[in-house]
Amino acid sequence: MNEIMQYLKKNGQRLDSEIAAATGMSLAKVRDMLTDLSAQGEISRCSVTQFNQGKKIEGMLCRVAGYIPPKSPGRKPAA
Repeated sequence: MNEIMQYLKKNGQRLDSEIAAATGMSLAKVRDMLTDLSAQGEISRCSVTQFNQGKKIEGMLCRVAGYIPPKSPGRKPAA
């Protein structure tokens, strides 16, 4: 579970299939871990449906709960 949390903190919001590919775990194992992390309140997740060239893809979109990434360096636009 720690590996998934580190990946989400580093890369931000991701689909479960992207997490599985990046960590080398099976999709079923990643989904079980994401369910456990969500129940503990560590992550926020929602179900999504995407269409890729007419093919329906269902998955979970996840991000770390309550984590605000640091501001990017550089100039900011004027208000």
